[in-house]
Amino acid sequence: MTVATTRDLRQQNRTKVLRTLVLSGETTRATLAADCELSAATVTNVVNELIDDGVVEEIGSVPSDGGRPIARLALRAAGAHMLGADVGERGVAVELFDLSMNRLDREFREAPASTADPAQISTALADAVAALRERHPDLESTLVGLGVGLPGVVGPGHGSAAVPTLYAQSLGWAPTSVADLVSAPGLEVFADNGANALAVAELWFGAARGASDAVVGLLGRGIGLGVVCDGRLVRGALGSAGEWGHTKLGLGNGPVCRCGARGCLEAYVGAHAILERWRATGASETGEGWRALSALVAAADAGDAAAAAVVDETLDVLATALANLVNLLNPERIVLGGWVGLRLVPARREELADRVRRLSLDRPGSQFTIELCRFEGDSVALGAALMPLQAFIDRPRVRERAAVR
Repeated sequence: MTVATTRDLRQQNRTKVLRTLVLSGETTRATLAADCELSAATVTNVVNELIDDGVVEEIGSVPSDGGRPIARLALRAAGAHMLGADVGERGVAVELFDLSMNRLDREFREAPASTADPAQISTALADAVAALRERHPDLESTLVGLGVGLPGVVGPGHGSAAVPTLYAQSLGWAPTSVADLVSAPGLEVFADNGANALAVAELWFGAARGASDAVVGLLGRGIGLGVVCDGRLVRGALGSAGEWGHTKLGLGNGPVCRCGARGCLEAYVGAHAILERWRATGASETGEGWRALSALVAAADAGDAAAAAVVDETLDVLATALANLVNLLNPERIVLGGWVGLRLVPARREELADRVRRLSLDRPGSQFTIELCRFEGDSVALGAALMPLQAFIDRPRVRERAAVR
């Protein structure tokens, strides 16, 4: 059995206090001690170290019951910076965040993942990251790393190599090393599936916050899912957990999915599938994105019978897929996002919840709520930036690292 050293305990306490500060925004030493279940003396020592390292600052005080005013603590926003990238359906978006997770800048490159190849995505990512760094040279010393949300499974490579690899079968890509895909000289790079990045953003700061068990759905051209169990993201044996879009609703005779199989959820409620069903009724809309889906929803809301039937069928299929998750996982919260989810669901949230409950077992069907993602279009990039932030939280103290060199 491994025995924790004094340094290990100090590092654990530092990590616990810093994470609590990130999540709370503002607090006091006494509140930190209670929230972290640490002694007042331990919290005081950790906070003083964080202040010395330029990560935390006192931002004023609140009155006490009779003694000295109580200092209010907050993160020092300029103490660290993170980059988060979303490799999405329209292109590559890279965003710059400070330690308080305020977005400071954004760079976009048009390179739709559905039509671009890995080399084009790699170039777009490198260009966007370089542009942000060139605009903010003063932040290089506090730049922690780059997190990237990718359109596929991110897991270890084949054989003995444990190099992170992207498996994007639906895009027709061969397995691609993350190191080959993402170039950011001088920065540590982190990568995960985009739906997982969305789930982490919503778990830390959004609609899934405070939930021990939740599912976070990303609905767009593709369908992804982040599964939260006991407050942690479920990843599976090698990173493939949450491929909800490729769970089957048809027995061999359903519509063909981008992955090559038939009857996948994505082939029913992905953006392309929804709009194809509408066009099959005679609709003249030719687009594939937000504008086309908005036209469908507007037509349904205006009483167009064909559009309303397509929306109704889509809600039925989505409710069936969600009911399966309710019965399998018993989530307390279902969070839906992605551009399709955020256009289709808001006005129909209660209707969708009722459909899910009718299709679920009584007990788990009475124990969930449906929420909408809080961060909308920025959610994947924010979640991606939380990967380097987590690494920063887990790092040893700055001065201890310097002493080892």
